Amino acid sequence: MKKTTFIAFLLFFVVSTSTAFASNTAKNASDNTAKSDAKENRLTDEEISRMTKRVEEIRTMDKSELTSVEKSELRKELKATKSSVKKDGGYVYIGGGTLILVIILLIILL
Repeated sequence: MKKTTFIAFLLFFVVSTSTAFASNTAKNASDNTAKSDAKENRLTDEEISRMTKRVEEIRTMDKSELTSVEKSELRKELKATKSSVKKDGGYVYIGGGTLILVIILLIILL
C-alpha cells in the first residue's frame, strides 16, 4: 500500500512539474520587466487614501438621477481604481497544482 501511494504521488509530482516548467522560459523575460515595473509603481499612502475616499463618494452617490453615460463613466473609474490597486501587488495567487500538492503533503505528513 505504501509503495502504491508513493508511486502515485511521484507520478503526480512528475506530471505536474513538467507542465509547470514547460512555459516558464517564455515568462522569465516578461516577469523581470513586470517585477521592476511593480516596484516602481507602488502607490503611496496619500494615493490610497484619495482612491478610498473617491470610492466611498461614488458608493454614497444617488445614482438614480444619473444618465446611463454617467453611470458607465463611474463604472469605468471604479474598474480603473481596482486595476491600479491590483497592479500594486495586493494579491497572492496559488496555482491549482500547487494547492493539491500542498494538501497531499499535509495529509501524508500529518
